[in-house]
Amino acid sequence: MQPSGHLGVTEPISIAGPADNDTAKTRELEKFLVSAGLYESQEEAVLREEVLGRLDQIVKLWVKQISRNKGFNEQLVLEANAKIFTFGSYRLGVHGPGADIDTLCVGPRHASREEDFFIELHAMLAEMPEVTELHPVPDAHVPVMKFKFNGISIDLVYARLSSWVIPEDLDISQESILRNVDEQSVRSLNGCRVTDQILRLVPNIQHFRTTLRCMKLWAKKRGVYSNVTGFLGGINWALLVARICQLYPNAIPSMLVSRFFRVYTQWRWPNPVMLCAIEEGTLGLPVWDPRRNPRDRTHQMPIITPAYPCMNSSYNVSSSTLRVMKEEFQRGNDMCEALEMNKADWFTLFEQYPFFESYRNYLQIDITAMDDDDLRNWKGWVESRLRQLTLKIERHTFGMLQCHPHPCDFVDTMRKGRHCAFFMGLQRKQGVPLQEGQQFDIRATVDEFRHSVNMYMSWKPGMEIFVSHVRRRQIPTFVFPGGTRPARPARVQGIIGKPTSGSKVLQSVPRSKSSVSELGETIDDNAGATFDSFKRKSLDTATDTMPGKRTFSSPTLGRLSSESDAEASEDQAAIAKGGSNKNQQNLAEEVALKAITSGAFEEYLTEVEDLDAIEDYAPTGVSGISSEKLRDSTPPQEPFPGRGACGEYLAPKYELAGFQNGNMEELESTVILGYIFGK
Repeated sequence: MQPSGHLGVTEPISIAGPADNDTAKTRELEKFLVSAGLYESQEEAVLREEVLGRLDQIVKLWVKQISRNKGFNEQLVLEANAKIFTFGSYRLGVHGPGADIDTLCVGPRHASREEDFFIELHAMLAEMPEVTELHPVPDAHVPVMKFKFNGISIDLVYARLSSWVIPEDLDISQESILRNVDEQSVRSLNGCRVTDQILRLVPNIQHFRTTLRCMKLWAKKRGVYSNVTGFLGGINWALLVARICQLYPNAIPSMLVSRFFRVYTQWRWPNPVMLCAIEEGTLGLPVWDPRRNPRDRTHQMPIITPAYPCMNSSYNVSSSTLRVMKEEFQRGNDMCEALEMNKADWFTLFEQYPFFESYRNYLQIDITAMDDDDLRNWKGWVESRLRQLTLKIERHTFGMLQCHPHPCDFVDTMRKGRHCAFFMGLQRKQGVPLQEGQQFDIRATVDEFRHSVNMYMSWKPGMEIFVSHVRRRQIPTFVFPGGTRPARPARVQGIIGKPTSGSKVLQSVPRSKSSVSELGETIDDNAGATFDSFKRKSLDTATDTMPGKRTFSSPTLGRLSSESDAEASEDQAAIAKGGSNKNQQNLAEEVALKAITSGAFEEYLTEVEDLDAIEDYAPTGVSGISSEKLRDSTPPQEPFPGRGACGEYLAPKYELAGFQNGNMEELESTVILGYIFGK
């Protein structure tokens, strides 16, 4: 049950509506989103509707056909039915041009997934000229059939209900729909159930959609949009935005964007973000609850789905990727403050994150395969394991070496054969005193990662993986637009516009003297001292105190216990003293924010992630292949540039030298962290 009078598990932070300036900035934001090409044409929208209608006809024909093949009488064949539902970005109304449509096929109990869906329906689709690029993935965590229908990308999942007949007016929002269905069907159904519940739990759907479009674009520009690599995917961003809409029910998109960064900059992770209370349900399905489930206590950034069974949608987040997102939230908050002072514009907020200028050291993960199909399968498998590499490096270096995975892959078009590469930025943990002679040897860690990757049931000759350490100046040019390495800026630039009293201004940082490494190479000690026009801030000390505990089901504002009571009283007294309306409103908002960003689970959650306690969410049905098969596989004919046969190369180790510039510390460039690992 929701508390009366508002949506969400707490009262709103503010019910204030927009001022004239907010309305003007919202118009500017909407124009920016249109200019960014986020909206599809009317022709494409009509085509999508036609494709969905045709797909619904196909599954109805399919289920009647298999019913007849199974010997059902004509009356049962006539009543046999299946239905198509949509979910994800299309159902939320935030899809863009060329985006795929997440679809769910709901079928009766006699239509199996393994034979009828992945064999019979697959065969029907394969015979249709409108269908191209048909690719079934039956072993995925949520089994899916991917294809294009008249050029529209479709991801089709299947749920098999316990009913013999699927009514045309089927309501999948009811908990009873999950009764006596298999686990894969529960996952498939919950995509739709969660999406629909989000739309029910926001006060203004149009404002939610505009804000979500904005935040998805921002996340992609800033390199934090990717669930598989440990950041956040579409459903995660939707849940975060929906919570802000609940906390500011009368705000318009420009206000919601600003409040998004304000709230999540101060959020006390790993306290969960929830749109509604977590209900136990009546079917006995497991729900997210760190009080009972030790594995749930290891989650770094819990974002809980609002439909039963409520689960953490962001279990892939690691301490390193959480650090990156915290820094990006802080940058976004600074930029929005600059926007409010007319010292920046929306274009600046959405600047592309300069990943290959931000670190001195990187890991490069190259993979190869014999043909396009093999590369697609191999790449998907390797990408699903990259999170494990991040976690292993964090664990084996006791959190002292931090990883920043790039969410995209890159292709060297000049290279023979099928190839793509992933990259990870590496740096020493910031704010930690340097230990003399400290060094990181991650060869065993990378070997362990490679071994886990090579345990792939569908492995074929030609599927190879190479992991190498590269410095910034060694980054291959194929990762840059146009294949041209951009010129590096001479100085770190501060905030746009002239400083005013009380504003946050970042001073320009001059280059330091260069040094000569033990390899005789000239290294710029200040390389990588800037991320972009705003230098990132460390948030390690942002949450050194925690408010008291809150109730699990529906915490309310002001219900702070023991340690927080005195602080809350002081805040309330400050509000009562008066002052300008604007100052009173800001202070009241700060008090409310302190209450809301605390949570009910603090004594149960831990920031130490135990890799052994984490459930492996890899696709099911994947087993290892023999080490003999791996040894007998044919190595690439050409080694990668600068590598020996089979990619083998062992570089000498160097000690970690200290480097500090302002609030940022990085690995000295003389350190060779990684090695080039072949087979």
